[in-house]
Amino acid sequence: MKKNKLFSLCLLSTLFLGACSVTPTEQQSVAPESFLGRWSLYLPGGAGWLEVINNAGYFDADLLWYGGSVVPVEDIYFKDNCLIVTRISGVVRESDANGAPVRVHRHTEEYHFMLNGKDELKGTAVNIKPDGMGVTTTEFIGKRIPDLPAAPDLSSIKYGEPIVLFNGKDLTGWTLMESDRKNGFSVVEGAMVNKPVHVAGEPGFGNLRTSGEYEDFKLALQVSIPAGSNSGIYLRGIYEVQVLDSYQKPLDSHNMGGIYSRIAPTVAAEKPAGEWQDFEIILCKRHVTVTLNGQKIIDNQPLYGVTGGAMTADEFVPGPIYLQGDHGEVSYRNIVLTPIID
Repeated sequence: MKKNKLFSLCLLSTLFLGACSVTPTEQQSVAPESFLGRWSLYLPGGAGWLEVINNAGYFDADLLWYGGSVVPVEDIYFKDNCLIVTRISGVVRESDANGAPVRVHRHTEEYHFMLNGKDELKGTAVNIKPDGMGVTTTEFIGKRIPDLPAAPDLSSIKYGEPIVLFNGKDLTGWTLMESDRKNGFSVVEGAMVNKPVHVAGEPGFGNLRTSGEYEDFKLALQVSIPAGSNSGIYLRGIYEVQVLDSYQKPLDSHNMGGIYSRIAPTVAAEKPAGEWQDFEIILCKRHVTVTLNGQKIIDNQPLYGVTGGAMTADEFVPGPIYLQGDHGEVSYRNIVLTPIID
């Protein structure tokens, strides 16, 4: 047991030290201020996001890694021209008879970033394996996100012809995103209904996306979410508008109509679970407006980066509408997209 622990620690130390090694062409000193700003992280099979700020004299950062929320890092420091941020994850080793954790290991995740020119990063993530026997490393690149434009004047934009994305009869124009997962969506009485009934030992359920891809647009649809259920509407495959039974809950970016973990609704406009609810969503020049049940809950607010579960880190290419199917039961209908042409 001691030998295994020693091996893991040695391997971890070697990778941590090697992650920020430099070549002779990289020897000149890099100012920490060069890392300031927002960065898209292009991860294998997914996306992430990093923002580095100088907060009243000390550096700080927020990180998104594949799924979940944008969260503050545990620590941030600089070493040998390298920016290093850490996060802590918990691994439950023992639980009591009621399922409450008794012994939890706190694993440190390290993310190493080096500049590759002014506007690109080379990154390496080092994560301890859940069983503690070694680590996994992930290499990726980051690209600086251009400054946001001013909020668009929505009264002057021009729209093209509406596109009916769901015909109410079948799933024509939609496809499962993950080939190794099951499709829980079917058409029931004119609605697209997802019922992911999970069975132990069988593949999980996947997400559904449009075959078409779009840039800026207005999206109108209706959704019904059962009690306690959860789904999401991804704009261009990268920004999630949350779909959740959050009726009468305090305002939060994780509630119905929020941009997941980024923008909270300004007013709670959701209806009780099981009722049909109306969305109108405008995505224009990296700004978003969300109207829920006739009330504007997000008003032309800037999108600082992708959300968890994004298909790509690239915010400047067309993408599909995709609906989360791997969470809970949900129904959609009357899905119409109107492209913005000016």
